[in-house]
Amino acid sequence: MQICRTVAEVRATLAGYREAGETVGLVTTMGALHEGHLTLMRNAARDHDRVVATIFVNPTQFGQKADLAHYPSDDGRDIDLLSGEKVDMVFMPEVSVIYPEGDETIVETTRMANMLHGLVRPGHFRGVATVVARLFNIVGPDAAYFGEKDYQQLQVIKRMVQDLHMPLKIHGVPTVREADGLAMSSRNVRLSAEDRAAAVCLSKALSAADKLARTGATVMALDGEVRGIINSEPRATLRAIDIVAAETLAPLEGRIAQPTAIMVSADFGGVLLIDQAVVGPA
Repeated sequence: MQICRTVAEVRATLAGYREAGETVGLVTTMGALHEGHLTLMRNAARDHDRVVATIFVNPTQFGQKADLAHYPSDDGRDIDLLSGEKVDMVFMPEVSVIYPEGDETIVETTRMANMLHGLVRPGHFRGVATVVARLFNIVGPDAAYFGEKDYQQLQVIKRMVQDLHMPLKIHGVPTVREADGLAMSSRNVRLSAEDRAAAVCLSKALSAADKLARTGATVMALDGEVRGIINSEPRATLRAIDIVAAETLAPLEGRIAQPTAIMVSADFGGVLLIDQAVVGPA
């Protein structure tokens, strides 16, 4: 497995892959890897000759400097984990490589970035779209893989790729969960034992909403079900519940009659967690 630090190194290695007629699958990460990330790597390896992973903690998607400062990082552990997978190259750039001096270009999906979770975290999706566009341009993959847990992020990236005519396919991969249902996240390591136990209320709320949706319930009923379960957990501070059309993120009302995304975010002891589910009628 090759570790690259510069754009020139990445492109020189990729040129060899291309000359051999090999396809490339990309997984972008901010490190602090867990089984969810490794599942993305395995999906990419299943579909492509070569797998490229990136590890880059993107400063432009953090609204608060304290959140960026507390983001977990362990490059040695991450490299060890990737060495056990079919990953051919890891791109680990410094901030100055991705955002060179004088940088002034941003990428933003103007509607999708400023709704739903984008209202809870202003500027977050602009930072995501900007860094992902740059990584796509550096690597030039045939496809890229993203977890469905960050559902709005996935839709933002799909829209960006479509709008900018980027020649790659975006694959969404189902959320990987712990045995008790908690969605795997790099942020989970920051939870106290009490908050870790409490955080399961997110997946419990989504599971209950899924069952309710199959009965032909209304959007209002689903909202009430999710809100009630999360608010009944004293360690959870609900930040947002969004129930929208799965593909477009358009608002919905009335009875559930199409694939519907439920996205929730809640704070546990200062750690913001998100989760999602796509539900629909039976």
